[in-house]
Amino acid sequence: MKINLLFSIDDKFVEQMKTTLYSIYQNTDRRHHFTVYVLQKELLEQTEAIQAFCNQWGMEYVPLVIGDDSLFNHAPVSYRYPETIYYRLMVHKYLPASVDKILYLDADILCINDFSSLYEIDLQEYLYAAASHKKLTNMTKVINQVRLKNYEAEGYYNSGVLLINVKKARDEVQAEDIFSFIKENQYNLLLPDQDILNGLYGNKILPVPDEIYNYDVRKNATYDTISMGEWDLNWVAHNSVFLHFCGKEKPWEDKYRGRYASLYKYFWYKVNRG
Repeated sequence: MKINLLFSIDDKFVEQMKTTLYSIYQNTDRRHHFTVYVLQKELLEQTEAIQAFCNQWGMEYVPLVIGDDSLFNHAPVSYRYPETIYYRLMVHKYLPASVDKILYLDADILCINDFSSLYEIDLQEYLYAAASHKKLTNMTKVINQVRLKNYEAEGYYNSGVLLINVKKARDEVQAEDIFSFIKENQYNLLLPDQDILNGLYGNKILPVPDEIYNYDVRKNATYDTISMGEWDLNWVAHNSVFLHFCGKEKPWEDKYRGRYASLYKYFWYKVNRG
């Protein structure tokens, strides 16, 4: 199966992306063919290193260089709303016409099981598939609906793992709508790109289970509680697909002491220390 992957990084996050890719290579069916698209304002300085790394694991690397695209001439841009927040939402403008589906991943994610079941989901009329973490933060659901004025959304979706229906996005996701939404809601937006996704398209997102596809590693105790102890370390190792290291503390930092620190550092050192 041909699988399209999407990242949006600068040169500071190349090693993190490589760690995610290596974990995918080690824990996904080797018969898949991976094409790795990377959104970037300018061509990354480490382009050759990324190319060599992808070649090593049989992946194809395709940089998507935005440059000085006039599309963003009228975009609301500031320190809080840099131009880069638009790239992921407008990726359909830069992908080849042959790409109908793509899986976006944050670079602070580790793959520990095959994710084919996610990629093979038939999105039908949905624009995206994502996890909402609503079992972990159920009390904030109504607050987010009011804040973003999208009362039809089932929850507040995390944009770190996002299966994108590119074919449908080409028809329905317009830059003008995004710019207008920001102007109208600029004082209510806390996480700009994620808020835009939920505010404009929350009712067009197919929910997937976060304990499988977007496991928030900060919430171990909560997962244990809501599952009555079922989703313990052994369960996660056998069932969860993506571990998401959300928050300010990151697993590549020496001071990080989370439950999955050793697992992340295993892949990190394999990639970055030889």
